[in-house]
Amino acid sequence: MKFLKDLKEGDRISDIYLCKHKQAAVTKNGKPYETVILQDKTGTLDAKLWEPNSAGIEDFDILDYIEVNGDVTSFNGALQASLKRVRKAGEGEYEPSDYLPVSKKNIDEMYAELLEIIKSIENVHLKALLTEFFVKDEKFIASFKKSSAAKMIHHGFVGGLLEHTLSVTKLCDYFAKVYPILNRDLLLTAAICHDIGKTKEISPFPQNDYTDEGQFLGHIVMGSQMVAERAALLPEFPKEILLQLQHCILAHHGKYEFGSPKLPALIEAVALNYADDIDAKLETFKEILEKEEGKTDWLGFNKLFESNLHRTIL
Repeated sequence: MKFLKDLKEGDRISDIYLCKHKQAAVTKNGKPYETVILQDKTGTLDAKLWEPNSAGIEDFDILDYIEVNGDVTSFNGALQASLKRVRKAGEGEYEPSDYLPVSKKNIDEMYAELLEIIKSIENVHLKALLTEFFVKDEKFIASFKKSSAAKMIHHGFVGGLLEHTLSVTKLCDYFAKVYPILNRDLLLTAAICHDIGKTKEISPFPQNDYTDEGQFLGHIVMGSQMVAERAALLPEFPKEILLQLQHCILAHHGKYEFGSPKLPALIEAVALNYADDIDAKLETFKEILEKEEGKTDWLGFNKLFESNLHRTIL
């Protein structure tokens, strides 16, 4: 198959893709059309069905695999497909792994590295808490390995939550070495647990969308709840340690305007906030560069960085 990232203006599109989204609309002239978001493991593409009721368009729904035929055009600087024919594909016509974005890193190797870090935690209570989640709870482990870290912004792929968590944890481990005033056990436990709420906030692929819990509560609140519930099952888990761990989770976005219920009050919470922000921003920039592979000119203004971005050229 021809992956979406390889398409360019003027190409003819003729392959099977996942229907990520579908929405009916009406033009200014009152003519009905449909917007369809096509997806494969390399990304998504906006597509239009300008004549959705024509003979060449078969019935299909969101999350169906569909064979499409049409032309690739450009609209407002972005690629767009104008579809002429659509057919719902049957099982055996496609390989599901071609349609899910997956971490480029080995998931099992990353998880093994995370377990080694957990083994290095010296505080018996924090180590027991991490063991409950990441060693004993098979359902949680399976979900954690498969989850993305975001719907769109960064690490939005299978294994993304694990990749992001490991990166943040390793940054925090570095901080603890450079700044011995940091409590390493608390900081690393908070780093490992800071986004566990995303296993409930975002649904599994291929949906990878916000759940009702995610919409109402968000991963920060749910993550704090999850560690409290698990700590309650451990005998004599110190209240002060739990409060500090929960605070780090609740404050890891750093500012109220970034969705943080609390502002950092512990030095470990400050370190976690910056580690999380560093990894999120660098991954976002990396994904922008990968999307614009081969382009050496200015990449355009980005709202997150508030700057017109450019690739490093040496």
